[in-house]
Amino acid sequence: MEIIDAHHLFGERGRFRYSWLRGFPALDRDYLLHDFEQVARECGVARSVFVQADTDPAFGLQETKWALSLAQAGPTIAGVVGWAPVGADDLEDFLEKLGTHPLLKGVRRLIQGEPDPDFCTRPGFVAGVRCLAQRGLSFDLCVYHRQLPAVIRLVRQVPEASFVLDHAGKPGIATGQIEPWKSHIRELAGLENVVCKVSGMVTEAEWGTWKAADLRPYLEQVVQAFGFGRVMFGSDWPVSTLAADYRRWLETVQEAVRDATSREQEQLFSGTATRFYRL
Repeated sequence: MEIIDAHHLFGERGRFRYSWLRGFPALDRDYLLHDFEQVARECGVARSVFVQADTDPAFGLQETKWALSLAQAGPTIAGVVGWAPVGADDLEDFLEKLGTHPLLKGVRRLIQGEPDPDFCTRPGFVAGVRCLAQRGLSFDLCVYHRQLPAVIRLVRQVPEASFVLDHAGKPGIATGQIEPWKSHIRELAGLENVVCKVSGMVTEAEWGTWKAADLRPYLEQVVQAFGFGRVMFGSDWPVSTLAADYRRWLETVQEAVRDATSREQEQLFSGTATRFYRL
């Protein structure tokens, strides 16, 4: 069975600036494509989707073009999710500079760090997501669980857009909090233009002591709510290495769905990503 990693990053500090790395000294080094390819190959991962690594905005255009050039040069990266200033007045000018590329599949502009819980429902932001949809680009939603009510309102306002929820909406796994995340996930899953990534969950658990049983209720809920046809596996490498190595996360997900049919597992590990990102 093919495995596609639908969410990983890499970055080169000499080329771009990543201010957020100052808060994570364990990650504050270069993570290059060949580093990812080595761990992915060891785990049987065939292809992947690169997602923007939250460079400082001044480097957003260059980062996306760089990732596209690497994707075009080799077989590993099947698609790129770049950065764009969604919600800003210069979004259309930025997208014109970015241009069109067959490997550019979508855009992510982080919402998780915004202090305003309704940030993504501001008229300018909604208009920006609508602009992406008009260009055939999906939007990756990276939020904490407390921001899900606003995400639901955003999605309802732009039914023509394709959305993917990163990291299962970052539930409160470390504290065992499942509500109201569970109810919000069910409501979001009721909107057919949204899929969900089974990714980034280990870093929402206790990094040094988590067990598979801690994650199981959240994994099961996502699959129950969205169905296998609307969930996709992702590693969130290298951020995930704060809490687990690549193989442990992959095996945790594989064990959680071992009773699923081969068709259901195929959808989770490659089918949904292939369809959603048009790989």
